[in-house]
Amino acid sequence: MRLFNKAHARGSSATPPPRGFTPHRALMHVTNPATVAAASLGAAVAASGRRVASLPRASPRALASSCPRRRFFPTPRRGASRVARAPAPAPAVRVPLGEPPSRVPADDASPRAESPRASRVRPPARRRARTATRRVVASDAVPTGGENCHTAAAADAPDDDAGASSHDSISTPAPRAAETISPPLGTKNASSPARAGGPPLSRTTRNLALEMVRVTESAAVAAARWLGKGDKLAADAAAVRAMREHLSRVDFAGRVVIGEGEKDRAPMLANGESVGTGAPPSADVAVDPLDGTSLVAGGRDGAVSVIAVAEPGAMFDPGPAFYMDKLVVGPRAVGVANIADSPTVNVHNIAKALGKSVADVTCVVLDRERHAGLIEELRLAGARIKLIADGDVEAAVAAASGEDGVDCLFGVGGTPEGVVAAAAIRCLGGEIQGMLWPRDAADAAAIRAAGLDVTRILKTEDLCGGDAVLFAATGVSDGALLRGVRFSDFGATSHSIVMRAPSGTIREMKTKHRWDRGTDAGTAPGPR
Repeated sequence: MRLFNKAHARGSSATPPPRGFTPHRALMHVTNPATVAAASLGAAVAASGRRVASLPRASPRALASSCPRRRFFPTPRRGASRVARAPAPAPAVRVPLGEPPSRVPADDASPRAESPRASRVRPPARRRARTATRRVVASDAVPTGGENCHTAAAADAPDDDAGASSHDSISTPAPRAAETISPPLGTKNASSPARAGGPPLSRTTRNLALEMVRVTESAAVAAARWLGKGDKLAADAAAVRAMREHLSRVDFAGRVVIGEGEKDRAPMLANGESVGTGAPPSADVAVDPLDGTSLVAGGRDGAVSVIAVAEPGAMFDPGPAFYMDKLVVGPRAVGVANIADSPTVNVHNIAKALGKSVADVTCVVLDRERHAGLIEELRLAGARIKLIADGDVEAAVAAASGEDGVDCLFGVGGTPEGVVAAAAIRCLGGEIQGMLWPRDAADAAAIRAAGLDVTRILKTEDLCGGDAVLFAATGVSDGALLRGVRFSDFGATSHSIVMRAPSGTIREMKTKHRWDRGTDAGTAPGPR
């Protein structure tokens, strides 16, 4: 400001600053670095007392070099706007793994690459983006949904795992046909064996579920003939025989992981037995042809025939652990209960999650002497108790689905039944927790010898994992979930339920079996 005043007093041609002008306001409003430099140069000339008709012309780069705000105003370069408007490169073409890198057609090469000036002249950004998408490995095969594909950009990435063929670089030779590139669709555990020669289980559960309903229907009708006759071994043998016969007709390669083992002393459907025709897909099977043998023998309610199917290696193998302490809740109470806590704490947490008082919570417990303390504690907590004589698979499914007014299940039951119930709970969306329960020191030693931990809390995913899980059950006698088999002059009527975990679909079926037409349930007249 002082320089401008002196120049005006000496008769300089410089224009005096406007009223209210200050240097810091001038710098705040000036946005062109060249203008700032010119103003500074003009002020210096005016201070020297010389009359200058016009200031010397200088380039913007030379003038801006003396401005301290140069770093905030980069000098625009030629063609910058054209580069900014260049479209993003198109996505690289997906090509199947295993094609040799040498198969690049000659007509796809860039014409600029053959020019002698290609090493000196850089092509525009628009042309570089257009030609980059054409430089991919060509292939005669068209990738399909079931093939393993990758992009050309992923092929140039470094290979961190020498055994992971899905990330092979572009210079890696094609893998052999016998090599497994990636686990099949629907396989949750990568360690599960690949199923060669057919579709995976996740693609066939829709049809396989209906086949399993026919299997449980045959076992239920065969066992229902022995209702109230006092022979539980005969009822169980009839159910096992009918289920084994119908499983042999199903087109799949099944392996029994939960079957009629040492505890039931059944001649068929033992652990490790192969069932089905042997055709793909492969699957693990958990069966209980008759859950509630004593119920059928005594003519009581609650007996069912159940089967569960999952991917190979997805089901828990209990080994010598015959019994397990269980806690089952429905979808609304998932995550609020812990089997390590006392029943009093759990029932209060379940009541809070369900939005009801403890007095309205209904707990299912097996009527056993070992549950005397559990029953007394639940009574002191104020909960309602429903005692069942047998058949905790149906009770667990009812607790997870909320049928028959049941909210939860407490107590020790069979470990195989717990695995089967976990498959149903996977489809329903509830939760089951379990801890292995040895009866005596011999059981504890056998469980430790098998590598199992009695202190570990087994969750739903631990008991039945994988993605492709299905569950089917048919009522033998009337229960909370299913009606029992009804016989008539034309045949029999059964009530079944089938669930699928991938879709969460639950179907209830009422089937009429006619003896005169040879239905799936069989034509035998039954015991006389």
